[in-house]
Amino acid sequence: MSTATNRTYATGKRKTAIARVWVSPGSGQVIVNDKPADEYFERETSIMVMKQALELIEAADQFDVWATVNGGGHSAQAEAMRHGISRALVAMDPERRSVIKRAGFLTRDARKKERKKYGQPGARKRFQYSKR
Repeated sequence: MSTATNRTYATGKRKTAIARVWVSPGSGQVIVNDKPADEYFERETSIMVMKQALELIEAADQFDVWATVNGGGHSAQAEAMRHGISRALVAMDPERRSVIKRAGFLTRDARKKERKKYGQPGARKRFQYSKR
């Protein structure tokens, strides 16, 4: 998390989605992978999740967000962006940390898909046991 010319960078993660986020003072414009957020994300829910950190501190129209995301699906990418935006906002002003932390936006959700084990049909599923 570094600051360069009034832009703050942070990385957000969720499942296999990784979001590299730059936050700077501005008019509330959100660009994701060179597209406006409402054009990139298909669901209104994903846009709402992504902007939760900004709306929590009541600064949705005070910061511009520019992000590159890859991996995962749109829902995980939106949550990864929320994580990145939260970390960038805290890096800009450490006094915001308690509010954002209490909402749970600084915690990296570590739940991932469990890998499939060899000789078995799935991660936990086993072939049916036959005694005879």
